[in-house]
Amino acid sequence: MKKRFAFLLASVMALSLSLPAFAAEEAEAEPVTVLYTNDVHTYINKDLNYTLAAQYRDTLDNVLLVDAGDHIQGTAFGSMDKGETIIDLMNAAGYDVATLGNHEFDYGMEGAMNSIEWAEFPYVSCNFYHEENGVKGENVLDSYEVFDIGGRKIAFVGVTTPESFTKSTPAYFQDDAGNYIYGIAGGQDGEDLYETVQEAIDEASAEADIVIGLGHLGVDPASRPWTSEEVIANTTGFDAFIDGHSHTTLPMEAVEDADGNIVILTQTGSYFDALGQMTIEPDGEIVTELLSPDNVKARLYDSYIGKIRAGESVSEELEAAVEEIETGWIDEVNTELGQVIGTTEDTLDNYEPDGTRLVRSQETNSGDFAADALYYLFDQTNVVDGFPVDIAVMNGGGIRNEAITGDISYLTCKNMHTFGNVACFIQVTGQQILDALEFGARGVGTGEEIGGFLQVSGAKYTIDTSVDSTVTMDDKGVFTGVAGDYRVKDVQIYNRDTDSYEPLDPAATYNLAGYNYTLRDLGDGFSMFEGAENIVDYVMEDYMVLANYVQSFEDTDGDGLPNVSGYGDLHGDGRITIE
Repeated sequence: MKKRFAFLLASVMALSLSLPAFAAEEAEAEPVTVLYTNDVHTYINKDLNYTLAAQYRDTLDNVLLVDAGDHIQGTAFGSMDKGETIIDLMNAAGYDVATLGNHEFDYGMEGAMNSIEWAEFPYVSCNFYHEENGVKGENVLDSYEVFDIGGRKIAFVGVTTPESFTKSTPAYFQDDAGNYIYGIAGGQDGEDLYETVQEAIDEASAEADIVIGLGHLGVDPASRPWTSEEVIANTTGFDAFIDGHSHTTLPMEAVEDADGNIVILTQTGSYFDALGQMTIEPDGEIVTELLSPDNVKARLYDSYIGKIRAGESVSEELEAAVEEIETGWIDEVNTELGQVIGTTEDTLDNYEPDGTRLVRSQETNSGDFAADALYYLFDQTNVVDGFPVDIAVMNGGGIRNEAITGDISYLTCKNMHTFGNVACFIQVTGQQILDALEFGARGVGTGEEIGGFLQVSGAKYTIDTSVDSTVTMDDKGVFTGVAGDYRVKDVQIYNRDTDSYEPLDPAATYNLAGYNYTLRDLGDGFSMFEGAENIVDYVMEDYMVLANYVQSFEDTDGDGLPNVSGYGDLHGDGRITIE
């Protein structure tokens, strides 16, 4: 059995829970360590990284390294080669098994399959299947993987969020005719997901002593009924569940399954902030903890000193191999994209100090900047003669940057738009625009973060939170209509001829700029644009749209750099009013 590893987050937090003792034949079992990561999102240039994790794993015995999804997308370090180097790093670090997160599909189905092929470790998912004419077929991947380690057999059951349809791109799951050829078991009431997971647990339990869920589901209420807590509560047989998707710091939570048994639920947060460590003791006790970079370094030091004093060798070959890939790729990407193209005296941001992603529920200056960049592309650069842009929309989930101030490089733009979506231009009705704004605004005032919340340019609108959302969706989270009153009102579109804003006419035709993810590929569930006339697609990649806009500004400081200033505070300039 290969020795493998993993990691993630702030100060060590540990809890323990006693599970029923193992059978007599397992009395000689040894402790097993499971190191786990989730939602790394290609943040490989932090204090905690693949190199440090590889070093730590190498100090442990009976160790497995697993990942709960969303590892190939997030920054330029992933998107520059569609995740290939990230998979190389995971291979070198020695991952044992992983499951697919929704962002593993961001480079298309071909990209997801490439990652699976590149990986020297198995991917598992019990609810990702082939589909034909609406009928569920065979699973694309194995539902689980069993490891014989430390005198016992441990199974990991993979579970992929059904939100992958709308939080990647539904079109990736379809053929050219728009028919679904891949499915992810979910169900509007969650029953399809629960039944599928239970079947996988039962199969894994026939082979293994311990069954651990490796899921990308999360605990966000917006993901109901597909959260990890609900899956545990509606199934029986899990001993523990390593989770992802909601970016939640969850050292350990005790959740009852359908039979009243306790299942340990844990999640590391996100972005390589912590390393998760689960210890399975011989008597069945399970302890989980989250390690900060300093915690990992301290344990490394203690272990290395102990090995050296005992005359044991410390493996430096593996560590050097991982570090070579990691630092080489960081240097290459930074060199290619590091050219400074502008500067700003403002701070463009999307976050509250507690980490709340405001760009998913209200206007932000980063949102304004991203939407304006799209508007500028089609307004000032004459991409499409004879079709003046009326409005540009930008989904908040596609704006990923933390605080930006000072120098702006291509890499800055790439870290703001990490997905590699391309700009397009379509002709729509006012009603389609109204439906899109309504769909994006469905979570405002509820505390939910909605990636489809629309930042706008060339338009203004108001969201009345006293009106409950009546948006309807299908079982994949795709928009199907509005059943009652609209909470979006007073929508105004800028008229460049009169230099004034005018009320939206639902029956009129408008020219809409955006990215194909939202406007043409059902991304975030935006189906209301189906049937819209495509004027032009594949105009420019998202981060280059930003770079193009940055370079349009004047050099006001005389330093040879365009000065991108004037976007004010975090809350924007009043394009979106919430009341």
